[in-house]
Amino acid sequence: MKNKLKHFLLLTASTLIMAVGVYFFKFANNFTFGGITGLAVLIAKTGVMSAGDFTFITNMLLLILGFIILGSKFAAKTAYCSILLSVALSALERIFPMSHPLTDQPMLELCFAIALPALGSAILFNIGSSSGGTDIIAMILKKYSSFDIGKALLVTDILITIAGCFVFDIETGLYSFLGLAIRSFMIDTFIESFNLSKYFNVVCDHPEPICDFLTHELHRSATVCQAQGAFSGKDKYIVFTALNRPQAVKLRNFIKENEPEAFILISNTSEIIGKGFHSV
Repeated sequence: MKNKLKHFLLLTASTLIMAVGVYFFKFANNFTFGGITGLAVLIAKTGVMSAGDFTFITNMLLLILGFIILGSKFAAKTAYCSILLSVALSALERIFPMSHPLTDQPMLELCFAIALPALGSAILFNIGSSSGGTDIIAMILKKYSSFDIGKALLVTDILITIAGCFVFDIETGLYSFLGLAIRSFMIDTFIESFNLSKYFNVVCDHPEPICDFLTHELHRSATVCQAQGAFSGKDKYIVFTALNRPQAVKLRNFIKENEPEAFILISNTSEIIGKGFHSV
């Protein structure tokens, strides 16, 4: 129950972070990058309906389509996040109506328009969910075709961004292109940061104290291999292990105090599959 509650809170918090970034910084500045919300900015300019209401209606239609085509078990987490994002955007329009951007610094606002939704999306992707929208279209295409979905969604985003250059002005369009270029990079960077672990190769003479510290203090395991020094010709041992960042600091300090002659190689890794880390 505790894990389910934590998961639910992560879904809710990350979706609300996205809503804040989209409404206060993306909608207010007419930035058109990013799927359904980018298209919503264009629709709002026509005066047919507000960006928040368009996002709500479109996401609901896509969810219904997803349930019909993909089945009743279709991504419950995605459905929850999509509904929450749509409701949050519509609610913000009514609670905090905005007729102009928060500041007169478009580059600063672009940074927040990219960073907040990217952070929210990264958290969702990292726990196996998404905020719906064009992701639902991607899931449907994936089921019925071998089409390159990533490229198709990228082309769609580019077309929406190009349209923004004509509907608004070239300056807004260029900011949108910059946002489109940076967004994917930031999502990947956030995900790697969340999953960042440390991989240790420790070459030493006495592996027992290190293995005891790993198993009894850090509650991790390791693999020990026998080796030979190329220069000295002496027998050596190599201890292989993977740790999270706090554990890595503790092990490094322990080795420094207890095995000062050890040779340590520490590498960053964001994808470790196995017990104690991630499943396939």
